[in-house]
Amino acid sequence: MAAHNHSPRSSVERALRLLEAVDRRGFGASASELAEEVQLSVEHARRLLRSLVREGYLERLDDGAYVLGGALAMLGQANREQLVQSRLVAKLASLRDELGAAVYFSRYADGEVSVQAVVDGPMTPSVHEWVDFRASGHASAIGKCLLSQLDHDSRRDHLNRHPAARFTSRTTVDTGVLLQRLDRHPVTMPMLDLQEYAIGTVCAAVAVTAGNAVGCLAFSLPVEEAYRLKEAAETLQRKAAPVLLALTV
Repeated sequence: MAAHNHSPRSSVERALRLLEAVDRRGFGASASELAEEVQLSVEHARRLLRSLVREGYLERLDDGAYVLGGALAMLGQANREQLVQSRLVAKLASLRDELGAAVYFSRYADGEVSVQAVVDGPMTPSVHEWVDFRASGHASAIGKCLLSQLDHDSRRDHLNRHPAARFTSRTTVDTGVLLQRLDRHPVTMPMLDLQEYAIGTVCAAVAVTAGNAVGCLAFSLPVEEAYRLKEAAETLQRKAAPVLLALTV
């Protein structure tokens, strides 16, 4: 059953269904009423409702009923894009602090890899962009994660426009091998860059797909901290849902 799918995207879809159900009930609704309407267990609905309250999308009244919160009203203003961007950066900053690593949000837009936000700090420096990320889709975790979400023809088109160049001894430049690896890589698994883009840096990226948009969250670490890569990637995957929600609502 779908209720057992705990991917970030499925969590966001259920959260949005709850928001829509609350919106249809202008005077509020209880957790059990909302759970029944969207066909979730009450326990699962309560967890999602608590998250939505924390994010400001819902408010819980004294009688236990849920109504729309102030964040949704804010997102309806003329400066919606700026508000969404500020919420995104706040989420990335929280992830940076939890992971102890620079965090990136990227999208594949108009046929190009686009890094739209980077949140780093004195103790968590971002990777030096010594080659434009748009030309490094074959090597960076960000680029490979975005390409893995495209269909085969779109991947080949991208690699034809941005031929694979050797950045380090670990960079894969054989287009056929790259395409095979992208074809086989499950979109639910983190994509890694083990010094393929830059010597001294390892990275991981996870897919975050909102609607038809192809996106990803990523982080980078100095190679001396590569032992943290797996655990940090799993944490990033678990924490992706609030970022998706901030982008989707």
